[in-house]
Amino acid sequence: MLILGIDPGLTRTGFGLIRLNQHNESELVHYEVIDSTAVSSNSSRLIFLYEKLSALIDTYKPDETAMEKLFFQRNITTAMMVSEARGVAALCLAQHGLPIAEYTPNEVKQTVSGSGRADKLQMQNMVQLLLSLDAVPQPDDAADALAVALCHASHLNLRRLME
Repeated sequence: MLILGIDPGLTRTGFGLIRLNQHNESELVHYEVIDSTAVSSNSSRLIFLYEKLSALIDTYKPDETAMEKLFFQRNITTAMMVSEARGVAALCLAQHGLPIAEYTPNEVKQTVSGSGRADKLQMQNMVQLLLSLDAVPQPDDAADALAVALCHASHLNLRRLME
């Protein structure tokens, strides 16, 4: 089973693809960042994100998708831009017929590291450990997306065990 994790953002959207093998262990497939900093307007950035994410889905054909829920911060402008990017990503996933699981940052941290208060370095180290990588995945947005995918894989495995 191939899982696509997404860490949405207007200028940088991280994504990570992992595969659950026959032993329900997570294996890295690919990770990257969709970087729209060279695109001038916000509406053009949203179109760029949609097109890149759509091409990614067409290339890899994931079975499951997971996305980080919006964590509302004090900067409402930033929150609105992230919300727009999340909406575009959700639309793209829905148009491709993919199920979307959503997890809060604390749910991702708790599932991946065992602590809902884990800091960014702890999370990156756990992603590296869980995927048997030689180094911490970079940039941060891609590492966060891999953490979301790992969180979803863990929830899927738990559901299977309960059935």
